[in-house]
Amino acid sequence: MTPVKQNKGIFVKLPDYIAKLKPYVPGKPIEELEREYGISGSIKLASNENPIGPSPKALEAITGALKNLHRYPDGSSYYLRKRLAEKLKVSANRIVFGNGSDEIIELLIRTFLQEGDEVVMPEPSFLMYEIMVQAGGGRPVKVALKERVLDLEGMAECISSRTRMIFVNNPNNPTGTIVSRDDFEEFLQRVPPEVIVVLDEAYIDFVRDKTCPIGLDYLDGDKIVVTLRTFSKAYGLAGLRIGYGVMKESLTDPMHRVRQPFNTNLLAQVGALAALDDDAFLEKTVSTVHKGLDFLYREVEKLGLRCLPTQTNFFLIDLERDAKSVFEKMLRGGVIVRPMTEYGYPNHIRINVGLPEENQRLVDVLREVI
Repeated sequence: MTPVKQNKGIFVKLPDYIAKLKPYVPGKPIEELEREYGISGSIKLASNENPIGPSPKALEAITGALKNLHRYPDGSSYYLRKRLAEKLKVSANRIVFGNGSDEIIELLIRTFLQEGDEVVMPEPSFLMYEIMVQAGGGRPVKVALKERVLDLEGMAECISSRTRMIFVNNPNNPTGTIVSRDDFEEFLQRVPPEVIVVLDEAYIDFVRDKTCPIGLDYLDGDKIVVTLRTFSKAYGLAGLRIGYGVMKESLTDPMHRVRQPFNTNLLAQVGALAALDDDAFLEKTVSTVHKGLDFLYREVEKLGLRCLPTQTNFFLIDLERDAKSVFEKMLRGGVIVRPMTEYGYPNHIRINVGLPEENQRLVDVLREVI
């Protein structure tokens, strides 16, 4: 235990694994950065958000639901669960909703992990895996990527008698790469039947590579595969924080005992339900992202920089120089991107696709900066 000093010389004891936690540092809001730098009219291409905004059907449904804000939300998310189950062609009892897919990760760890258990994960990848495992008293076992792709063979070799869970981020954030279906299935063969494989598919809607595995295909297999998805990206509902996991019913029951009774709010449920049937919006989002990627690849490479191919709505640019200095200069030009130093790529920035005019502005400012 680590003593933490309070007022008047009083100490409170903090578990060592909590004291050693490094907090997740999210991208700053536009308003805060504009105040800090004394600029206006900025564009944010740093947080992998939907460039065209939220689903119009979701906005309409949310507006109609505002009059019910004095009521608690449906703790079972009944209507959203029913519609999503129909859409995915799975039993409704196999779905767990959360305050973003982040909460599903946390629920899995709180439900199935004991102090000292090991969780295998790629590095670099979504930073919350390590944070949540460590916060739960578990031991993160990190396996370096191989040429920016998850090293499934290396991850399989790290499985021990203490392994309880494995995170497979596919496509992977921040590299935008995928593992193939063949490689994933070969990896699954090496996973013990009691180990939970969490296939995080936050960006699955943007994948163009047909060799990409789909988590739902393994729902009824002999291994435990949990599929995570979110309404934050393709459906444009990041501000509402709603995601879900699809898994075997043997997992959902204990997770429902652990989760908060009203963990997804009323507006999030209503918005997600409406967005599910907004196929035109989803198609427009995916088309906008793919066209934007093709434009940005072409224009950024004209600047003599290397774009790393992606299966997501974001990609990395190799600047061949310190990314933080470029990041700072681009901020002053009103373009917010994300330096990748904390992910182990000190010479790279990550940008997500914006609207056509935002993409052009990014290129123009980047040209000036370099």
